[in-house]
Amino acid sequence: MKKSLVLAMAMALGVTASAYAANPFSDVPAGHWAYDSVNKLAAAGIVDGYGDSTFGGDRLMTRYEMAQIVAKAMAKGANVDRLAAEFADELDSLGVRVAALEKKSDNVKINAQIRAHYQSYDKGGAYSKNTNATSVLRSRIWLNGQINEDWKYVGMLQNQQDLLDDEGNEITEFQRAFVTGRIGGVKVEAGRNNTALGLGVGNILSNRTDAVKLGFGKDLKVGFQYGKISSGDEAKKADKYLAATLGGEIGKLGLNAGYVKADEVVKLGQDDKIWYVGADYKFGDFTVDATYLSSDVDKIGVNNVDDDGYVIGLAYKGAKAAKAGTYGIYAKYYDQGAGTYIHHGMNTDLANDFGRYGFKGYMVGVNYALAKNIVAAVEYSDFDAKNNYGDKKPSDKTIWSEVVFTF
Repeated sequence: MKKSLVLAMAMALGVTASAYAANPFSDVPAGHWAYDSVNKLAAAGIVDGYGDSTFGGDRLMTRYEMAQIVAKAMAKGANVDRLAAEFADELDSLGVRVAALEKKSDNVKINAQIRAHYQSYDKGGAYSKNTNATSVLRSRIWLNGQINEDWKYVGMLQNQQDLLDDEGNEITEFQRAFVTGRIGGVKVEAGRNNTALGLGVGNILSNRTDAVKLGFGKDLKVGFQYGKISSGDEAKKADKYLAATLGGEIGKLGLNAGYVKADEVVKLGQDDKIWYVGADYKFGDFTVDATYLSSDVDKIGVNNVDDDGYVIGLAYKGAKAAKAGTYGIYAKYYDQGAGTYIHHGMNTDLANDFGRYGFKGYMVGVNYALAKNIVAAVEYSDFDAKNNYGDKKPSDKTIWSEVVFTF
């Protein structure tokens, strides 16, 4: 195999270097047709010649030499699936050397997401508000640090800018910081991270928690969590919480159940215990799901409230960020008593809108991948409180639109 062919193959990997080093090869002079390409590969550490300051572009090379190039490209994060498959045996025999290359690669990775959303809402009844729209630009930067082969650290910095605020107010917070790994066969996560409990967007809880989470099993998954629900919004806070979850799949049928106990839930003014059981089933491009929830809350002060509820949903396909042109359509109907959720994960503020009265109504939405890693979505929801506030019943009609960029 000639080096010229290897060069073409390596360039197809998309390997780039941020800055070119001085030309390291005496047999590739400035003005040579491959001068820039060879310099890029050398600066990226993909090719290093033959130790005598020559590149050897016309020299036949062995499969082991080619395997070394593929291994180095893999260590740099290049997508080399086809080449890795072709040289699988040689890469396997170079296992120690490949591992050494991977360890030399950066162990801290950065990825980010930018979301611009516009929300138009009509809040009626006891919680009428003067404003009827919000628009926020949210930027998130994740830091992923590999501690060792089994453990890693994840942190997340978030900035939010209110685009409708003439004063240009913005908030920057270090919102997540946790470690995750394994101890034997147990998956462990400890620290501050977002926690979703209940099917979908988190029909019981979707909020930051400071917690320890343990996960067991592969086909039948068992989980335990203990910690504190934390948020800057008082209406979404609770004191300590614990949760036990159970889930598994039988063919296209997914089953899950769980128990959540939260102390001193702010919106309820008391402790709350919630049991739930749910299922989802996939048929073709469709997924249908249903969840039943029950709590131990049946009276708060002088207001009688529902102590159970249910959620049913139907979804068709779904936008995939990595594939432009993909799309999804989804709908859900909710009938949840106040005790069956702590802080819901939907794109409307149920904690503040309905407080201790519970809610019922529906949500429909569509999402579409405009281009690779750019996804747009639009949702409409219409909810009413399940109980009156005096002689009025709070309501909330919301149109939510967003565009999300990930990189």
